[in-house]
Amino acid sequence: MRGNHLLQYIPLGPNRYLAIASVEMALEVSVVDTTPFGDQKPGTSGLRKKVKVFQQTNYLENFVQSTFDAIGDSVIKGGHLVLGGDGRFYNRHAIAVILQMCAANGVAKVTVGQHGIMSTPAVSATIRFLKASAGGIILTASHNPGGPDNDFGIKYNITNGGPAPEKITGAIFEHSKNLKQYKICKELVVDIETLGTTKFEVSGLSTFEVEVIDSCDIYVALMKKIFNFDQISSLLQSFKVNIDCLNGVTGPYAKRIFVKELRCPESSVVNSTPLEDFGGFHPDPNLTYAKSLLDVMKKGEHDFGAAFDGDGDRNMILGRNAFFVNPNDSLAVIAANQDFIPYFKSGQPSGFARSMPTGAAVDLVAVKKQKKCFEVPTGWKFFGNLMDAGLINLCGEESFGTGSDHIREKDGIWAALAWLQILACSQEGKSVESVVKNHWKEYGRNFFTRYDYEEVSSAAGSQVMNNVESQLTELIGKEFESGGMKYTVNVADNFSYKDPVDGSLTEKQGLRIVMRDGSRVVFRLSGTGSSGATIRLYVDCYSNDASLFEKEADVLKPLVDIALKISNLPQVTGRAAPSVIT
Repeated sequence: MRGNHLLQYIPLGPNRYLAIASVEMALEVSVVDTTPFGDQKPGTSGLRKKVKVFQQTNYLENFVQSTFDAIGDSVIKGGHLVLGGDGRFYNRHAIAVILQMCAANGVAKVTVGQHGIMSTPAVSATIRFLKASAGGIILTASHNPGGPDNDFGIKYNITNGGPAPEKITGAIFEHSKNLKQYKICKELVVDIETLGTTKFEVSGLSTFEVEVIDSCDIYVALMKKIFNFDQISSLLQSFKVNIDCLNGVTGPYAKRIFVKELRCPESSVVNSTPLEDFGGFHPDPNLTYAKSLLDVMKKGEHDFGAAFDGDGDRNMILGRNAFFVNPNDSLAVIAANQDFIPYFKSGQPSGFARSMPTGAAVDLVAVKKQKKCFEVPTGWKFFGNLMDAGLINLCGEESFGTGSDHIREKDGIWAALAWLQILACSQEGKSVESVVKNHWKEYGRNFFTRYDYEEVSSAAGSQVMNNVESQLTELIGKEFESGGMKYTVNVADNFSYKDPVDGSLTEKQGLRIVMRDGSRVVFRLSGTGSSGATIRLYVDCYSNDASLFEKEADVLKPLVDIALKISNLPQVTGRAAPSVIT
């Protein structure tokens, strides 16, 4: 007996059941009066707020109903939806509520990850594999901290497996501002611990079905089609790896792939239990927050290290002695060596893409390979149209996101496997460092850094951006000198993007200052935080002078100083240094 449902379990196979819910009467749909919230505008990756915000009466319900209303009855009623999250605090409660609302809004079937766990890449893969007609809902705040006093998030992915485009997120926000009621089956209780299918009768609607799956199955099968696991496994017999999941959602996937499939020792995968507060980690795979991986790799005992964020879509790659692979270089190296990956050999030739702030290293690979390279706004959703149109098969962002058209999200574990596939096939000494340095010898080096000034006041963030934007016109042609280097501004604008597939225009995506030699400075206010503002300063400059390849700080400092002078950032924010330097 569960709630008011008597469950009859019919075995379907090992650890799998069909549960038929018998109830004294069909589940009733309640229509609940509510008042709108004014702050439910999705950012580049959905709605992210502090947990305490989501715990407000009707806050979660309002956003879910607004999402369903924006998508429309033609998609929702009778539709099939995928549901899962990264396991952070409030994940289980949100899943229970969303299932109740799916039943009340006429969704025919929901496929949910066992224990409510499903990585963002796995959700995308599952939507695509099952052809889920209503898309999916992902419960995550990505790389942000978890726990009762930290962050929670929710986002909707469309039927191609990718994040909802702006026309849908905009419609969600508009509905949220005027919402007066939501629908819910309050008596519905679903067991998400047991694999199998449960069916419920809903008054006035068709049968509602919930399928609980092992969320690793579809994803792992996809990885085995993309990569040659035999080659990678052979490499790993003499190649020691450290895979750090930062107690995020990737733990079960990493153990399944690296331990079971690739036969690594169990000790190769660490911090692999998804925890509601990530065990105190800030699950952001960079040199500041993935210190656990950095410290291990510095000992020189491992050949390869990778860390993933809370929901599994971001990655950081390190070589022996903690040799750091900048995400811009990572994308370029994979692009240059993509023929080593079976998936790309069998697919149609296609181009590359990067987000606007990302370093232009992959552009140079595209030129040599005679492929197109697209520059898009920040947000993985902008890659989706290009993938669906067959224009690109590889893309990435400087914020530790890399992926291909196998799904419509960035994919941390995929990136680690791509590197291992390249290393398994490489004739360059089979070391991460040698692969990167040989790439620099061939293409030159794009020196890149990102300064994050986290949780500055919204007023200070706006003032910094206004300082820069007000100067854009007069900056063109202006010369700056710093540290013995001279730069002349060639382009200064607020980046806009016209989608080559559907013609949609996206404006005000970041302030660019491009020098005549191609070096760039970019300023953006981030939309991925839950409080305050994060100012991001990006600096990208190129050199093919091999004598400078090991002098990253010296090469970047003059342009960093110029950027800080133009923006007056330290004076406005009161920050002498950024929170994080990448």
